[in-house]
Amino acid sequence: MAADLILTNAVVYTMDPARPWAASLAVTDGKIVDDTGRGPNTEIIDLDGAFVLPGLVDVHNHHAMAGRAELFELTFAVDASFEDILDAVRARARDLGPDEWLVGGAWASTLVETLSRSSARHALDEAAGGRPVALADDSRHNRWVSSRALELAGITAATPDPPGGVISRDDGEPSGLLLEAAGVAVERAAGGLTADQHRRASRRAIEILHAHGVTAFQDAGVSADILGALKSLDDAGELNAWVVSSLLVNDPIFGYDPIGAPLLELAGRYRTEHHRPDFVKIFLDGVPPTRTAAFLEPYLPDEVHGTCFHGATTMSGEELTGWLRTAAKAGFSAKVHCTGDASVRLLLDAVSTIRAEGYTETRFHVAHGQFVHPDDLPRFAELGVAADISPFLWVPGVIPEAIAGVLPAERAARMQPNRALLDSGALVAGGSDWPVSESPNAWEGIAGLVTRQDPYGRRPGALWPAQAITLAEAIEVFTLGGARACGLDDVTGALTPGRSADFVVLDRNPFRTADVAGTQAVETWFAGRRVFQR
Repeated sequence: MAADLILTNAVVYTMDPARPWAASLAVTDGKIVDDTGRGPNTEIIDLDGAFVLPGLVDVHNHHAMAGRAELFELTFAVDASFEDILDAVRARARDLGPDEWLVGGAWASTLVETLSRSSARHALDEAAGGRPVALADDSRHNRWVSSRALELAGITAATPDPPGGVISRDDGEPSGLLLEAAGVAVERAAGGLTADQHRRASRRAIEILHAHGVTAFQDAGVSADILGALKSLDDAGELNAWVVSSLLVNDPIFGYDPIGAPLLELAGRYRTEHHRPDFVKIFLDGVPPTRTAAFLEPYLPDEVHGTCFHGATTMSGEELTGWLRTAAKAGFSAKVHCTGDASVRLLLDAVSTIRAEGYTETRFHVAHGQFVHPDDLPRFAELGVAADISPFLWVPGVIPEAIAGVLPAERAARMQPNRALLDSGALVAGGSDWPVSESPNAWEGIAGLVTRQDPYGRRPGALWPAQAITLAEAIEVFTLGGARACGLDDVTGALTPGRSADFVVLDRNPFRTADVAGTQAVETWFAGRRVFQR
């Protein structure tokens, strides 16, 4: 039978160890096939020597949140100064009603001390004309809010810190900085999107992903509304990506409802051809800049936490193991947010218990895993735990600078031991964590993995250069590695017969350029259909 489509005169990097390179690609019924010849209806595309590789896989993003920000929220660069943010709020507020919410982000973690003062909140009140404002930080874990937002959320001087959260206070009054779960009340007060807005947000996010060559992704924390939007899009033939969803077990930051067992019970009704609600998501700790990550050794001393503060996990080992067991029994894999080395160890201990109980096929991800104790590195491969890494967040930039302010220098510098993980046999998969990162452009992350430097030279130095990996390894991290980690390697991740015809045509050969980060998608194809053309 003749192929529907044949790409010729190409440099195809297949990710197939048995046949890593090819000069052409044949497609029938949306899948890669052996070239069986041309018929009268075969479309032939001469790529004039262009470089082709599998569609990229983003194993960790928050696509719906990114789409919502793009369409409906105030956005500003993560390096915006305090005054820059106030100017942006002032400009946006002019177009809003007198008590209309202004939501957006993301402010830099390095501004935590500044935003801890009531004077900063008063400045925000003035800029917003007294309107309710909620602005997320660069981790999306923390909120800076106005006085009106505190009022609408019912947060006063008498409000106790909620479990898993901190209401920052200045002379006893809420300063406007809300850490982790303390921001949930504001999220709920601000309200959500309509079903149509959720669909628009998901659709727009996937358009942006296509522009960067991404054809498969895992959303790392979804609501029932997001699940509904994805199902609605696929039912209408408009979901042009493989999507794996992660169902929230606990929710210290989003304010979604339902979560936990009630959400898991709903998952099956949202499964479609291209959407797999196959994972649960657990936040096991917070983030280092606000000292909410859990470490084996203490943070630097400060007036609030003293000299021996390690941070804490959101749940005990027993509770974590129980949730992993519940998920595995129901057929779900698990992505677990761990940014400190103590939370990583707690997860590995729990997985060891679950594996011993016979759950050998369940997938487990350490999400972020910025810090891993050397003793725990070989346990990833031993236990079949994937490292979900986001190089976008740790190449020299704002977040490492913020971490350097709370951890001893020798520990702060030892972030993301990727070389050691790969050498130990661990599965390493790449995720953007977009919109925590400003862009889902995988080539920025790939360049960072290879050089351990800011790919654009904005900040000097290299971050633990001994942990650099090769370009071939980095590309696998964002293709087949990601597909394997989130359970999509049966359909995508490599250009081999039987897999979906998901591929990207690049503007350069990344193996023959000094500017890997500048690599761009010229065309992106999903299931044999062109879904993006630059």
